[in-house]
Amino acid sequence: MFNPQFQKLGDILIHEGILDETKLGQALERQKTTKEKLGKLLIRMGMITEADLVKVYALQLGHPAVFEEDLMKVDSELINIIPEDFAYENMSLILGKSETTIVVAMEDPEDLGTVDAIEKLTSLKVEVYVAGESSLHTAIEYHYGKIKQTDEVDAALSNIQVFSGDEEDSSLVDLTSQGVSDEDAPFVKLVNLILAEAVKERSTDVHIEPQSHEVSVRIRIDGVLQKIMTPPVSSLSGITTRLKILSNLDIAERRLPQDGRMSLKMGDREIDVRVSVLPTVHGEKIVMRLLDKGSFNLDLTTLGFRPENLATFGRWIRQPYGMVVISGPTGSGKSTTLYASLKEIKSEGTNITTVEDPVEYQMDGINQVAVKEKIGLTFGSTLRSILRQDPDTLLIGEIRDEETADIAIKFALTGHLVFSTVHANDAPSTITRLIDIGVPPFLVGSSLNLVVAQRLVRTICPNCKEEYTPDEKELERLGLKPGESKYYHGRGCVQCRQTGYRGRSGIFEILEMRQPIRKLVFENANQEIIREKAQEMGMVSLREAGIKKLLDGVTTFEEVTRSTVEDF
Repeated sequence: MFNPQFQKLGDILIHEGILDETKLGQALERQKTTKEKLGKLLIRMGMITEADLVKVYALQLGHPAVFEEDLMKVDSELINIIPEDFAYENMSLILGKSETTIVVAMEDPEDLGTVDAIEKLTSLKVEVYVAGESSLHTAIEYHYGKIKQTDEVDAALSNIQVFSGDEEDSSLVDLTSQGVSDEDAPFVKLVNLILAEAVKERSTDVHIEPQSHEVSVRIRIDGVLQKIMTPPVSSLSGITTRLKILSNLDIAERRLPQDGRMSLKMGDREIDVRVSVLPTVHGEKIVMRLLDKGSFNLDLTTLGFRPENLATFGRWIRQPYGMVVISGPTGSGKSTTLYASLKEIKSEGTNITTVEDPVEYQMDGINQVAVKEKIGLTFGSTLRSILRQDPDTLLIGEIRDEETADIAIKFALTGHLVFSTVHANDAPSTITRLIDIGVPPFLVGSSLNLVVAQRLVRTICPNCKEEYTPDEKELERLGLKPGESKYYHGRGCVQCRQTGYRGRSGIFEILEMRQPIRKLVFENANQEIIREKAQEMGMVSLREAGIKKLLDGVTTFEEVTRSTVEDF
């Protein structure tokens, strides 16, 4: 008679008709290389589902199985019996409770340490049910998220101040529900909670997106969007109206895009919030960009430069004149690198002025000007005035048109050091982008000193970092060979919101404008010819820089392929 409690996992899968011997053999062969648990490997290879594994695991260990549908129905009053951190770390969720027994869903029922800890915590005998890892994670996130939303509303109300409108004409908005109608009070609390959660999690953007049946609220943490809540679609109008009031927008206009701003104060932190409203088929989508206006506390050594790149970069930013341009998409850390550069070179003997929209960081010892288009304070008009301010070094937030580019290059050609940013994909295309804007090639070639393309990759969470063996496809995608190096990833923990990542580090493609490159620019060569010559002279591409970060154990295969394109 077949007794599953005395059989191996693979044999039970075959007996239950879930797997055949050929596929099991393939998985066992792969397991010799990856060293993974067989069940997880079979799921990753697509041979079984998580539900299949839970069913078979329950048969093997003699515990009942529980699936996601039932995990989501747990009584919320039971959830707080064990702390959230404990639930995430040990993948366990309370299902029920009697006078003598507590029922717990666990991914690994044989984890006796967790069972003992729950018994000590509750003074009750533990009855274990088997559940799948992703189902448990989803349920834990859902239930503790509900508790968090309820518990944190009061804290959010007391901790946040919002100043609406422009900086010159800002007024403090009362965020409490006092004086607000009973109908609007829930939306006031909900908006406060969204803002508080975004600031607490160090996010740079908040997306409030209407869907057909719900509203999706996502925040961008370390460059990647993560969902934090899904209010009902009936709440969209209240959320939108509340945010429009806070950012001085027209609450009656729902057909056209609108842009506004407000400021948040949480404790000692002051955060500038740019609000964008866009009509979509399901309603108005709102995106808020959060800029921390606090003092700048980074320097070049903490941005992610490799030692050889840091020496090159440091040499060029200390030149008496010329242009240093940083390129990359929005959110790639360009402004941070420029401010770290200014921090490195500022002194009492130099006059440094910046022109930005908006001013992202406040720094003592430099003069910062915020562009205000609606009153005529444009990049062009400001730069012309700065010429009469006896500047030594100038930072221009972004070169976005011919007028700004022309003034910047004239500054660089008349004895000033100019820092700026351009939206371009890589270092060679930054040069062709400036020419495309309307700057003659001979001026670009004469004024540019250094071009740096930049990206940010998420770094592995130090709390849950572990060594692992990548599969052949991952290695092949980056042109690496098995056994060439040790590789790491994050297992996922409470500190990193189960993502396996915490923080970001820069990767850089540095193009020095030495004579052979200048000659190609004078001849109006295309970016491919410039790239070939630059690589011949030692330029490291973004993909290569990402691979070096991977081999250093800083980031993962996933991040390198997400942030860079393959070198052809």
